[in-house]
Amino acid sequence: MDMSDNEIKDKFAADDNGVLPDGRVVLCGANSYEQKFYFNKRFSKLPESIQKELNIICVLFTEEVGGIFYIVFDEEGGISLETNADSDDIYYDEVSSGLLIGEIRRTRQELMESLSLYYRMIVLKENPEDILKELGEE
Repeated sequence: MDMSDNEIKDKFAADDNGVLPDGRVVLCGANSYEQKFYFNKRFSKLPESIQKELNIICVLFTEEVGGIFYIVFDEEGGISLETNADSDDIYYDEVSSGLLIGEIRRTRQELMESLSLYYRMIVLKENPEDILKELGEE
């Protein structure tokens, strides 16, 4: 079941565009307490296969360790995988959550890098030439 815009605003303290108070933008997230998935409509032009893959990543994460999991873009286009849990959640596994985030970063590195590039070029309107130069220097 998908979360409504109001539910995402409440759960992630994001505004109607998925922007958090610190300026970061929520791409997607899942909530094990309500068994819901949220996908920010600002990114609806991403291929459906990518949207489905993000859904699977988020939902499987919360099924395995519980709590709330979300993927956010920072103000410079970097990607952050974040999780939190209700303070009274005795089933949330903080150790497993850290390990699983590390595994997602390793196994989905290409996806995360592609999403970051997409965000920088499409949302932040960075010059693709500058991004390519930057990538060539690494």
